[in-house]
Amino acid sequence: MHMADALISPAVGGSFWAVSCGLIGISARKTQRHLEDYAIPMMGVLGAFVFAAQMINYTIPSTGSSGHIGGGLLLAVLLGPWAGFLVLASVLSVQAFFFMDGGLLALGCNIFNLGFFPCFVAYPLVFLPASGAHPSPARLTFAAVIATVVGLQFGALGVIFQTLVSGISSLSFSAFASIMLPVHLAIGLVEGVITSTIVTLLAKARPEAIALGREHKTTPQTAWIIAKVFLPIAAVIAIALSWFASTHPDGLEWSLARLGIDTEAEAAPSGLNQALNRTQESMALFPDYRLPAPTDAAGAGPSTESWPNVEAGTSLAGLVGGMITLITVGLCAVLLHLAKRRRERARASQPVHPL
Repeated sequence: MHMADALISPAVGGSFWAVSCGLIGISARKTQRHLEDYAIPMMGVLGAFVFAAQMINYTIPSTGSSGHIGGGLLLAVLLGPWAGFLVLASVLSVQAFFFMDGGLLALGCNIFNLGFFPCFVAYPLVFLPASGAHPSPARLTFAAVIATVVGLQFGALGVIFQTLVSGISSLSFSAFASIMLPVHLAIGLVEGVITSTIVTLLAKARPEAIALGREHKTTPQTAWIIAKVFLPIAAVIAIALSWFASTHPDGLEWSLARLGIDTEAEAAPSGLNQALNRTQESMALFPDYRLPAPTDAAGAGPSTESWPNVEAGTSLAGLVGGMITLITVGLCAVLLHLAKRRRERARASQPVHPL
């Protein structure tokens, strides 16, 4: 559900850039208050895991469409909503800047749709009440599935709203929603099963790993275990399992095609769009998770419709992307932790004045 720049106007894109940057700033301050040094590797590894997992689109039967996990709820459950939002924003930024997955103008919209709703709506308002303070495996499964579906449905509504407000298409809200919401319900159910499986397994092995409150703190031992378990899993997904991604269009692309919308034809690109597209193309290490094609050999490469698509470029893209994400998230977390320590030292050095 990564939106392309052609779907939104500069005004809408700029507005959601501002909103998402504000949320990132608030999340950074909230995360900083409770961030311990042992949580930094776990945050980086989970970011790399979500990056790799998003490379695998799964086919939605009988539709000709596909979907991939968003990962927002999983991150919120394991890291808490503030840190989870920061990690997902990092993942989406790496995808946009280095892999041309989602537009730069649309990045604020994508962070809001895929991050805000799972972390700040589905997690506190659905997952926590549904799971309870001491959830059974069945209740935890139910809570994770329902919360995942709710978060993705709100995200799909966000895409519909942003596209229609942008005036890119003359489509009505009801017509767009009648296609988008059902297919993303199916996508959300699959992601919900994946998320609930991970959450219930972790809850059984390490109950303290699951955030069931606002101020979640896992133990140092559990944080390192999660990092050591998820790192090789992320590597295997990126290097090998990414070959088995579905060749069908994702839910958003499929919905637009079903409605007969060609956004590239309907929306004349603005100067800002063109500048951002040139910037994105110049920064992309692996456009669409492949090695850049030679400019004089367009169309000469192997067909992208083959399945599985066993390609070294895809494996390299997944490995490099996971490493960039891990480093990006880790560096952000380190800077937040250093700022926290600096503030604590400054507070401790202040003289205490007798009353």
